[in-house]
Amino acid sequence: MAKSAAPYQPFLDHLLLVERLSARTVESYGRDLAALSGWAGEQSLALADLGTDDLRAHLDWRMSAGYKASSTARLLTAAKRYYGYLLNEKQRSDDPTAPLLRPRLSRPLPKSLSEADVDVLLGAPNLEDPLGLRDKAMLELLYAAGLRISELVGLTRDCVNLRQGLVRVTGKGDKERIVPMGEEALHWLDQYLKYGRPALISDGDVLFPSQRGQQMTRQTFWHRIKRYALETGLSSELSPHTLRHAFATHLVNHGADLRVVQMLLGHADLSTTQIYTHVARERLKQFHGKHHPRG
Repeated sequence: MAKSAAPYQPFLDHLLLVERLSARTVESYGRDLAALSGWAGEQSLALADLGTDDLRAHLDWRMSAGYKASSTARLLTAAKRYYGYLLNEKQRSDDPTAPLLRPRLSRPLPKSLSEADVDVLLGAPNLEDPLGLRDKAMLELLYAAGLRISELVGLTRDCVNLRQGLVRVTGKGDKERIVPMGEEALHWLDQYLKYGRPALISDGDVLFPSQRGQQMTRQTFWHRIKRYALETGLSSELSPHTLRHAFATHLVNHGADLRVVQMLLGHADLSTTQIYTHVARERLKQFHGKHHPRG
């Protein structure tokens, strides 16, 4: 006996043939609606007839059963599309998902390094070699100014002002910002410009040239960071933004104002910077749990 089509199949066909969604996306909608339809059947209800209270009960059940908020949010998205389709097709006179809000998704905390780990990483380059001196200056500047790697490799000689200790950075959307370098980064940048850069490039305005005297790609420098991390045993949890996250986290840990950190990072919105308050809070909780006698 032939298996009957799912009651929501016309909706899936509509997504595939009319809205031209990818087959993978349509399959994802189908799995979520199959789960919702199965639950509805257990309640002696039909999927197309579920009301707001029914759907809310299902979402509550999912959360209490330990389903991830992300998967529940995805199921609700599928349900909203499905009941919107029924409404447009005049198969329902209402949308039962309209009053329902998606579960709040927690943002993953960025991976960072401790201050001791940063010291280890920044001490890895060979200072007797022009490339090592270049890398030392780049790592120090990356951490001291909270730069993105793409911003770092794009710097030109006139972007740095050694006398004032400032670097002019062109960030996302071609927005410029002025960031202080700090004494340590300033010292190593000065050493590099005197003894490292002349051995790598005789002309041109690229601040940190490659071995061939050209502008380095972000991938090239990221590979060098990973190599130093492997050499020093810091290979886990590294990403191209690790030192940028460490810069922001350590500033917040030492009491920096969040608005100042926002300006230094070049974030357009303060909400993007606020993740670092959560990082600091998590570290405080870990410290308390480890060191307090009743932690």
